[in-house]
Amino acid sequence: MNGIIVIDKPQKFTSFDVCAKLRGILGTRKIGHSGTLDPMATGVLPVFVGRATRACAILPDTDKSYTAGFRLGFSSDTQDVWGKVSPVDGKLPTTREIEDILGRFRGEIMQLPPMYSAVQVGGVRLYDLARKGQTVEREPRKITVHRLSLVSYDERSGEGILELSVSKGTYIRTLINDIGEALGTGGIMISLVRTEASGFTLSDAHTLDELSALKAEGAEPCKLLLPTDSVFSYLPRISLSEPQTRMYKNGVRLDPDRISVPTAAVEVRVYGFDGEFLGLAEVGAELVAKKNFFGG
Repeated sequence: MNGIIVIDKPQKFTSFDVCAKLRGILGTRKIGHSGTLDPMATGVLPVFVGRATRACAILPDTDKSYTAGFRLGFSSDTQDVWGKVSPVDGKLPTTREIEDILGRFRGEIMQLPPMYSAVQVGGVRLYDLARKGQTVEREPRKITVHRLSLVSYDERSGEGILELSVSKGTYIRTLINDIGEALGTGGIMISLVRTEASGFTLSDAHTLDELSALKAEGAEPCKLLLPTDSVFSYLPRISLSEPQTRMYKNGVRLDPDRISVPTAAVEVRVYGFDGEFLGLAEVGAELVAKKNFFGG
């Protein structure tokens, strides 16, 4: 059983909880995930099964998209509604004032990782220190906010919804916190749905309840697995002849001039003569395997 299944992660589940649940549903131990989601967030969580788990360490740093709910007029030690929330004095901003401030947070910006995060300082995760009431110095990180738009906002309650597309490593709750500080009102995240990750969207996702129901009905949830190579579709594809396939599987480096390698390609998806996805290879004087997805 090999491939990718996209899960619509439920609230209160960690990403590891999802993997544990899937091990029972799919009947296999070899499962991993990419793009960790906080327990209170929901949405797209790509899960890799069998040989597909080899892809987890080499996935491209693709942007991620979210729909985030926020509330102005409050601050929180965790920067969201699930922490210790305190009111902030001041008049709530208008829709126009929010629209005007959002421009500061588009493009490349510096972001300070929150204390309640998995970032390590001195070999210790920040959330472990935060739970002990400790605050330590952190280095700001460069992130990119490709898209940031205000979908709705209630000027009476201070609640609204943002849609965002951001680079890997961006903390949405920190972004909302910083926007709130820029407005002088404070701001906390009250909901988060990841709508896209690793090229997959919510339309590709399945719920754990859906998979459990399929298993209970005697169906095979593994039929919902997507092919491993779907996360590498941005790379050029090459196909080997039968003799070349045998040599490649035996670790022989092949001559790119004897294969139809696209001009200027430096990395390719490699397929055997029968269409089997063999893995990724780097193109130079020789075709060198980078990551194999065949065999045990």
